[in-house]
Amino acid sequence: MSESRHDPYVRVRGAREHNLAGVDVDIPRDALVAFTGVSGSGKSSLAFGTLYAEAQRRYFESVAPYARRLIHQVGAPAVGEITGLPPAVSLEQRRSSPNARSSVGTVTTLSNSLRMLFSRAGRYPEGAERLDSDAFSPNTAAGACPSCHGLGRVHDTSEELLVPDPELSIRQGAVAAWPGAWQGKNLRDVLDALGHDVDRPWRELDAKDREWILFTDEQPVVTVHPVRDADRIQRPYQGTYTSARRYVLRTFSDSKSATLRAKAERFLTSTACPVCGGGRLRPEALAVTFAGRTIADLAALPLTALSALLSAPAAGEGETARVLTGDLVARIATVTELGLGYLSLDRATPTLSNGELQRLRLATQLRSGLFGVVYVLDEPSAGLHPADTEALLVVLDRLKAAGNSVFVVEHHLDVIRHADWLVDVGPLAGVHGGRVLHSGPPAGLAAVGNSATRRFLFDREPGPAREVRAPAGWLRTGPVTRHNLREVDAAFPVGVLTAVTGVSGSGKSTLVGALTEEVSGVGRLVTVDQRPIGRTPRSNLATYTGLFDVVRKLFTETEEARSRGYRAGRFSFNVPGGRCETCQGEGFVSVELLFLPSTYAPCPDCHGARYNPETLRVRLRGLTIAGVLDLTVEAAAEFFEGTPAAARSLRALLDVGLGYLRLGQPATELSGGEAQRIKLASELQRPHRSPTLYVLDEPTTGLHPADVEVLMRQLHGLVDAGHSVVVVEHDMDVVAAADWVVDLGPGGGDEGGRIVAAGPPDRVARAAESRTAPYLLRALGSAGRD
Repeated sequence: MSESRHDPYVRVRGAREHNLAGVDVDIPRDALVAFTGVSGSGKSSLAFGTLYAEAQRRYFESVAPYARRLIHQVGAPAVGEITGLPPAVSLEQRRSSPNARSSVGTVTTLSNSLRMLFSRAGRYPEGAERLDSDAFSPNTAAGACPSCHGLGRVHDTSEELLVPDPELSIRQGAVAAWPGAWQGKNLRDVLDALGHDVDRPWRELDAKDREWILFTDEQPVVTVHPVRDADRIQRPYQGTYTSARRYVLRTFSDSKSATLRAKAERFLTSTACPVCGGGRLRPEALAVTFAGRTIADLAALPLTALSALLSAPAAGEGETARVLTGDLVARIATVTELGLGYLSLDRATPTLSNGELQRLRLATQLRSGLFGVVYVLDEPSAGLHPADTEALLVVLDRLKAAGNSVFVVEHHLDVIRHADWLVDVGPLAGVHGGRVLHSGPPAGLAAVGNSATRRFLFDREPGPAREVRAPAGWLRTGPVTRHNLREVDAAFPVGVLTAVTGVSGSGKSTLVGALTEEVSGVGRLVTVDQRPIGRTPRSNLATYTGLFDVVRKLFTETEEARSRGYRAGRFSFNVPGGRCETCQGEGFVSVELLFLPSTYAPCPDCHGARYNPETLRVRLRGLTIAGVLDLTVEAAAEFFEGTPAAARSLRALLDVGLGYLRLGQPATELSGGEAQRIKLASELQRPHRSPTLYVLDEPTTGLHPADVEVLMRQLHGLVDAGHSVVVVEHDMDVVAAADWVVDLGPGGGDEGGRIVAAGPPDRVARAAESRTAPYLLRALGSAGRD
């Protein structure tokens, strides 16, 4: 309609995506709008599942019919009508798979500009041919050093690393780098069959034999006659020998298992490539200079130093150089504005924190020059220290000032207060949410009594003073030298709740990573991170927690299942028999899009039920197996109240605030915070044995303050039960509720990497050098503990 072009609002009518209850809401354009509500209330369903999905659908309707047919198959959001919706850009919190070739320069595309500068304006040796920009990339065949394949480092090993105890014989495990279990026994048996003495101490073996065993590239095949065990027959087999060096290098480069790679890394030394000197490029590329430096030199500089060098008058000689350096300096400025000036272009992205990565993506968008679009951001403050959040607000304001609308799904109270408009969804999660309680300026939420957000924004009353627990002992780590940590010694108290704080990139996760089972005093260690519980819809809440084994057993005990001879496997969607073979039990089929990542659509035959019609004829108290998977945790707790094995798992999930999730909810639909709480619930349902050290990396990410309260009750419960808890955390209310704080900094990158304060929260809150201190002091004041 003609007036809608000038309508300043995005108007949503009848939104029913996921748990939204026919929502009608008007949201202003050209504003910073925060979508709030408890986890699972429906705010993401409104922002991403409805508004962004509809913007995407409208875009794809303008492209080729083949792509349009595929998008139609994926389905439009369940909404009556949306008017006034501009094109949308989504920035989510997902981290791509680790890749050593991905760097700050590739994420921000600053590397492209730097390569162009060297190609067009670099100083070449006399008579040298001008190189294309690809020749300055270590990620292309034209540019990569042939020795290290563009990685800049080579890995090798030594006899001392591979055989730490030469008093042992090969049969006793002298070659520590070899695998355990059958594979290690096989290698020892092969050596025995080749005529080597596997029972003499390693140091007594001939030097030539030791050299061959550890370093040969030969892979001889020999017939092995295993020693017979009394209870079974061992038949001869053909065994292939692999030297210790070959095994370690292959495992480190090819294994998909992070655990195996980490073990292999212990037996390796890493040194700069002798051919390129760590520059990663071919000699002809490293011979080209700009301002007297190679491209590898410039990529290794902190961005602030790189910007200063490129801004120097002598740097931009010639018009081409002036244009290219001017563009680079302007683009670097957007990154340094977000407090990331300490990063270098060659810094690998797997070494970055989530907060650093999120801000790099935001900086890239700032330079995109788009206007008139809706930016839909998924918790942009997640993983950010309060000091970093202030820089984030400046960037969000700049995106808005450039003529864009900025919609953020957010829990951080400072971001919510800063917003122009607030859409609060609730009142609770799942079926108890899905309604818009308030849409208007933030101040208006004060009058909405049933909003969970209102209490934290307006009614913060000091809580009762909590007595700080005394440590029962200490866990000492270090000296730790990794990433930006340089010989850092740390002490973590036993039997208390410890918070590790510091700005993004200060070294928190690296320091906590030193807490392993090898540390003296650590008995049982449980690390609860935010990695997905699965990467396809086949993995879900019920399978991960073990609850589904109980459910399948109950179905096999029904009269219908017994009469048909169905066993537990019939009710598994992971094996043939009872599952729908069209989707092979996933409930979804993968839709391959030519120019986008593949996506999932409901199976056309079972419509998401996962099973074939025969299996779905079996019912447990009126519900099919698909019906049980469709229950929320809250509903399932009532349904299985009389089944102790199921009730225990469900109670643990309710205790961490996940009552709104469906049992069969695919892992692909879960946030990092939800995945972390599922892992915590799986641990909580186990009977507690010996004292355990729990390490959690930012457990409050993605949690509403009301959900944080629920989580903190669980963590304090673990400590009261005799365990120790260490959390890497940015939420100052959580830090204020800890017994001990370890604060790193004072800045990020090279400006951080050391402990600036450690002690009870009230002591750290007064540390002069700490960037955390003023924010913690404020939180302690509101908690009534200052």
